[in-house]
Amino acid sequence: MRFKTLTEFIVEKQGEYPHATGGLTRLLNDIGIAAKFVNREVNRAGLGDVMGYVGEVNVQGEEQKKLDVYANNQFIAALKYGGECCAIGSEENEEIITFDSGVSMHGKYVVAMDPLDGSSNIESNVSIGTLFSIYLRRTVRGKATLEDFLQPGRNMVAAGYVLYGSSTVLVYSTGNGVNGFTLDPSVGLFILSHPDMKYPDGGNIYSINEASYNNFPEGVKKYINYCQEDDPATKRPYSTRYIGSMVADFHRNLVRGGIFMYPGTSKSLFGKLRLLYECNPVAFLAEQAGGKASDGFSRILDIQPTSLHQRAPLFVGPTSMVEKAEEFMKEYAPEFKPKH
Repeated sequence: MRFKTLTEFIVEKQGEYPHATGGLTRLLNDIGIAAKFVNREVNRAGLGDVMGYVGEVNVQGEEQKKLDVYANNQFIAALKYGGECCAIGSEENEEIITFDSGVSMHGKYVVAMDPLDGSSNIESNVSIGTLFSIYLRRTVRGKATLEDFLQPGRNMVAAGYVLYGSSTVLVYSTGNGVNGFTLDPSVGLFILSHPDMKYPDGGNIYSINEASYNNFPEGVKKYINYCQEDDPATKRPYSTRYIGSMVADFHRNLVRGGIFMYPGTSKSLFGKLRLLYECNPVAFLAEQAGGKASDGFSRILDIQPTSLHQRAPLFVGPTSMVEKAEEFMKEYAPEFKPKH
């Protein structure tokens, strides 16, 4: 049986991209190359000197782990030398990273990324991931600026994630469906394994950190109660599944059918997820897979960002589940409507 590789698939589908260029093809390949290096280190994390902290704190106020820094460096290097990306916005860096010389300075794209989502789970051998979103730059020439990143998610030309788990999976979309590729370590190639991914009908999983229940908006509490009620006609009670790595939670729910929620709380109105490189890419993928993504009141991809590390609440999954959560938010927690 002849398997289709990621590179072959990208080239084959290039003509279907809304912004069909060889540059986007090369950029997606660059991301795939960096993911292989990160995968190698993740898989040997217990053997090499890549566990633990580096003794520094990132812009989010979080202690940086060695693998966070390694993943960040690998993706920056791959995107810089690939020549198609003129700037990067990373969770690990306070300011955008611009390429001031060489071919990359004239690249047409900017990339916003979380190089290693869920890194707090590294020592526990739990799945972690990479998130990325790709935009056409707004500035015409010269060095890229923050303005190139401050675009609503609906302007994305591509988005995706890499899941480092029992197998390593790269899932991406260019606005024409969602496709997943599993890394075959014997040949070092990503192979098409999840073509045309769609949310299953009738999802019955909800994912949320219920340890924060007391600080949730009343609408979220009411929705959780709804999920736990006994009603066989609607497949309730739902199952609760929460890993603590958003990429892993989102991927499971995309495959099996379920809603992922990271709402604002009484302590943090906008929650903890970053809009540009966490909420936007999964929202883009969810919509392409027939689902929906919301801040509890409106579409995630319509939010106009005002800063690189802006946060937003997130409800993402099958359309019916997200809309039911929105009903509870609008009825019981209108005061939590974010003013982005």
